[in-house]
Amino acid sequence: MTILLVKSGGEAALPDWQRHFAESAPDIEVHWWDDPAIQPEQVEYVLVWEPDHGRLAQMPNLRMVLSTAAGVDHITRDPAWPAHLPLVRMGGEETAQRMGEYVSLACLGLLRDVRRIMASQVAEKWDYFENPRCALDVRVGIMGMGNLGARSAQMVAGLGFQVAGWSRSRKELPGIESFAGPEEFEAFLSRSDILVCLLPDTPDTRGAIRAETIALLPPGAGVVNAARGTHVVFDDLVAALQIGHLSGAVLDVFTQEPLPPGHPAWSHPHILVTSHLASLATRSARVRYVADAIRRHEAGEALPNLYDPIRGY
Repeated sequence: MTILLVKSGGEAALPDWQRHFAESAPDIEVHWWDDPAIQPEQVEYVLVWEPDHGRLAQMPNLRMVLSTAAGVDHITRDPAWPAHLPLVRMGGEETAQRMGEYVSLACLGLLRDVRRIMASQVAEKWDYFENPRCALDVRVGIMGMGNLGARSAQMVAGLGFQVAGWSRSRKELPGIESFAGPEEFEAFLSRSDILVCLLPDTPDTRGAIRAETIALLPPGAGVVNAARGTHVVFDDLVAALQIGHLSGAVLDVFTQEPLPPGHPAWSHPHILVTSHLASLATRSARVRYVADAIRRHEAGEALPNLYDPIRGY
């Protein structure tokens, strides 16, 4: 039997992980991260979120590391993580679909001022107001055009928004305008009434949404961040909201999570906070994806969403 350790969702989630693996890959034996019955040399695969620093390096027969999320910075920030091993980011059809749903919801929420609508309900206030624009009038710009960005762009375009994507290299998607490289970044920002961040976490992308970037957006623009909290300089975002250069923001990720009580994002009238849930697929979908990745690795086939240490994602 192939031994897989899981660290995701807490130990109480282990029976659910085991049930889904039994259905999708009965040849994989699933144990909790801290199972004392399993010796480090027995472990061949791990599926993890925020593994303890140094633990992966103690597993001499580890063959592959799988992230339970699309990001891998929670693994690579361990100075001792075994960088010679394949590291696979979470993906799959359901993950991309859920991110597309979230980005669509966020763009519509900014368009229709859902934060104001929610506040009116809490206050029991009948707040009738007219919206000057519909989706057809609004330009959405998506930073990061990997599989999550591409699906989001297609879904948002399906709602009628004018969609463009920006990435390191040019992407060709029907109906989606493409911007690429630093030389086209300013032009991309200047046409983005709603800026969506789906960038990977790298030294180059941290602080991507800061005062200088925000200043290039059209007056009254909105911001959506469903990537990493490090992409947004929060004080710069708030300052732009205060002067009205930004009209609103939808934030799913923060530098400190869970977001602590009293954080100004909770009560800001123009910020909608969600709890890092944008693209979280069901456990059964993640298990199918992991089982397929392990099967591919065992067969010597190409792996999906493989982390590239040179690119940093």
